[in-house]
Amino acid sequence: MEKDVLTRFGVSMPEELMKQFDQYIADQGYTNRSEAIRDLVRKELLEPRRLDNGQQVAGTIVMVYDHEVSDLPLTLMDLQHQYHEHIISTMHVHLNHNQCLEIIVVRGILAQLRELQHKIQVQKGVLYAELSVTYVDEHSHSHPHSHDHGHGHSHSHSHHHSPERTGDA
Repeated sequence: MEKDVLTRFGVSMPEELMKQFDQYIADQGYTNRSEAIRDLVRKELLEPRRLDNGQQVAGTIVMVYDHEVSDLPLTLMDLQHQYHEHIISTMHVHLNHNQCLEIIVVRGILAQLRELQHKIQVQKGVLYAELSVTYVDEHSHSHPHSHDHGHGHSHSHSHHHSPERTGDA
């Protein structure tokens, strides 16, 4: 894998902000300011509001809800079944007698993941639902092609592909 070329630049900030940033760096275990700034920039660039709706992404939808609210668990399960092709995995945690935390690992077109998150958020009894994008596929593209499933008929549909990656862990 080719090493990125690093570019130096200067940053000016008020002394008090610099002290707070240095404390943040120490608390987080960074060895220098550059590493911390790079991570902060990467995080900001992955904010869903900054990304194109047609972009192929992966991430999580984290929600907290009251499972005692009438039919809410069934409604949330039905929503997940409607979007099953975008859901990789889920984890369900009982926070207390009434509240549950659910983490849904998702992958797909950002607009569709935003749509799922919104449909979850507006349900009565959902206290919190947030989409967090952790991966953007910069090289994905979609194109239609056909598959013969060996049942005497074929299906034609669009798939998203990324170039083969080798040597990455």
